[in-house]
Amino acid sequence: MTTSYAVVVPTVGRPQLAGLLTSLASTLEACPEAPRPAQVVVVDDRPLPAGDDGAANPPLTLPVQVAGVPVRSVRTGGRGPAAARNAGWRTAAGVEWVAFLDDDVLLPPAWAGGLAKDLANAHADVAGVQGRITVPLPAHRRPTDWERSTAGLETAAWATADMAYRRTVLEQVHGFDERFPRAYREDADLALRVRAAGGRLVRGERAITHPVRPADDGVSLRVQRGNADDALMRALHGPRWREVAETGRGRLAWHAATVAAAAAVPVLAAARRPRLAAVAATAWAGLAGEFLARRLRPGPRPGEDGFAAEARRMAWTSVAIPFAAVAHRAAGTWRWRRALGGTGAAAWPPPLRAVLFDRDGTLVHDVPYNGDPELVRPVEGARRVLDRLRAQGIAVGVVSNQSGIGRGFLTPEQVRAVEARVEELLGPFATWQRCPHTPDERCVCRKPEPGMVLRAAGELGVLPAECAVVGDIGADVGAAVAAGARAVLVPTPETRAEEVAAAPRVAADLAEAVRLL
Repeated sequence: MTTSYAVVVPTVGRPQLAGLLTSLASTLEACPEAPRPAQVVVVDDRPLPAGDDGAANPPLTLPVQVAGVPVRSVRTGGRGPAAARNAGWRTAAGVEWVAFLDDDVLLPPAWAGGLAKDLANAHADVAGVQGRITVPLPAHRRPTDWERSTAGLETAAWATADMAYRRTVLEQVHGFDERFPRAYREDADLALRVRAAGGRLVRGERAITHPVRPADDGVSLRVQRGNADDALMRALHGPRWREVAETGRGRLAWHAATVAAAAAVPVLAAARRPRLAAVAATAWAGLAGEFLARRLRPGPRPGEDGFAAEARRMAWTSVAIPFAAVAHRAAGTWRWRRALGGTGAAAWPPPLRAVLFDRDGTLVHDVPYNGDPELVRPVEGARRVLDRLRAQGIAVGVVSNQSGIGRGFLTPEQVRAVEARVEELLGPFATWQRCPHTPDERCVCRKPEPGMVLRAAGELGVLPAECAVVGDIGADVGAAVAAGARAVLVPTPETRAEEVAAAPRVAADLAEAVRLL
């Protein structure tokens, strides 16, 4: 039996994506005996433009195929790699495995064959197989701090730079936790939840190359934002999370001591304790100096290429990093203590707080380009379903494509009049989102784009993952998947068979749709 899989690549539009796709085509052509992916899903996670026309951030220009494999693009609105990977694997229906690749890796010619062997050798209890990562470092000098940081991927556990998961396992654990906003810890969190659910993770034999990306002088300071994600890991997995996630001990305790010593200097000086202030200043200088030496020691030597620039970077960032690390950790701890009600774990995904309905064909019978309120006829049972949700404290809203406005068939006033009639018959809605654009305008709000769902979530003050979308066609499901919301399809006679087959949940009517959420 041939193993089926899809390749999912989240990207923020970096130029390295072209190199990855080229190397993917090369390995597929170099391994004709290996099964080809069913599709390649490139998830465009650049932020959506402020307006709806999409002109400021048009869709990525991608090849239609890679070595004969269809390429599909999904936009997710800049919500981070966890959300992007979720949209990718949920888009790739009908496959056994999902192979995640970062957009800045390169695949050697043997990669496709190696992946095929890794997946074929995976026993039934194996939930995921990690590829081996090689980070090329300069041969003519010692590596810089940033180069050594990137090289840490070679020993990282379950890094999604090249990680394949069974799709059924991703469904079981609800994919990546989208509360992790950066490319940091979201892969470790997923691995812990997969293993807690009984899945086994193994290292495969395939390999990739992860070049060191160019970076500015402040990159080591910016990565300290990950300390807030460490706070979320502790809140979810307890104080021993580093041990079980195989991440190493970290340096936060030393950073906290450095900050405490620095903060003590002005306090003691103001209290007229000059000797103690001098001791605190000496302690701070010693800790900062030790940190600087620790970072400089394995790096370029005097006389080597790049030494002067590296020494300058290390000097000022070694002073700033302890303060940034402690500040981000404190902010993360405060946030997640409040959000999670203490330091205990909270389930992913979060509870449902809002249901967004398509209008025509879902809540009311479809009348093409309807501008007449008298023609509005609710679907059987719609009012009961909506009132039940309202009584449970779940917000209800509408997300509706209204291209009749853009085509000149309807005025905005006519659309609002129809919406007023819908509310008169079905009760109030917490949010109304409508897209007036035609398909040719390539906007970011017309379903299956995520714009309306994300805008509705923002207006309601909830996470996209706390929303569900109920609709009657594949575009409704696509918008939900791209936005990170749950989706239920309620087919009508006009719904295409392939849309029904691809939907994650299918219901006979609105009442069943809500029960499935």
